[in-house]
Amino acid sequence: MKRLGVILLCVTSAVASAAGLPRMFTDLQQKRAIRIGRETVVRYLLFLPAAYSQSDERQWPLILYLHGSTEKGEDVDMVRRNGLPAYVAQQPQFPFVVVSPQLPPQRDHWDPDQVEAFLVSVVARLHVDRGRIYMTGWSLGATGTWDTASRFPRMFAAIAPVAGDTDTREAALLKGVPIWVFHGAEDANVPASQSISMVDALRDRGADVRFTLYKDCRHDSWIPAYSDSALYQWFLGHRAARAAGRGAARS
Repeated sequence: MKRLGVILLCVTSAVASAAGLPRMFTDLQQKRAIRIGRETVVRYLLFLPAAYSQSDERQWPLILYLHGSTEKGEDVDMVRRNGLPAYVAQQPQFPFVVVSPQLPPQRDHWDPDQVEAFLVSVVARLHVDRGRIYMTGWSLGATGTWDTASRFPRMFAAIAPVAGDTDTREAALLKGVPIWVFHGAEDANVPASQSISMVDALRDRGADVRFTLYKDCRHDSWIPAYSDSALYQWFLGHRAARAAGRGAARS
């Protein structure tokens, strides 16, 4: 018998679409670009907490967010449509730095090596507590979250994949990473069985994993997941054993 986690009702009205938000909200996230290596330029959104500029000494927790397939492209404003960027667009006091890179249109997946290279480059430019770097993603971005964390498990204090495809062979690599998984029970794009199988594989290995399955929720499970303040409190309750960086990233 499958061992399910918490089953909650899906509430899809908690967060408005970013496309319908006032400009004062969407402007909370700066549009940036960074060069990785000689040829790769990554466009991304950068959210800084309201108090970020008040001190050069304070080190902030950071969340890396990976978007879904519909936000790929060359217009980084597309990344605001769903997921964590849509949520923080309404949260000027959100207590994390949030970086949300965009996949170019020709890419069909998040490459862990490029995600790691991007994160290392961005973190070097910000006042970030390297022991409190977290990662989350929705749909294609959740798959990228699984893949990146399994390749660089020491880099992240905790991860939260939302409605992603999984590879249970990665479970052995992730057993030391605190994980909170979210999925909609009625998801027709990515069946909830994907997350259920991974959670079972992780629990078989003694991993620190939580699972929230939203009853009656479809693929838009990012709405209740990212609207839940408990997720961010849970993030802050975890700290990486080693500060993230190139020398400590790989397993």
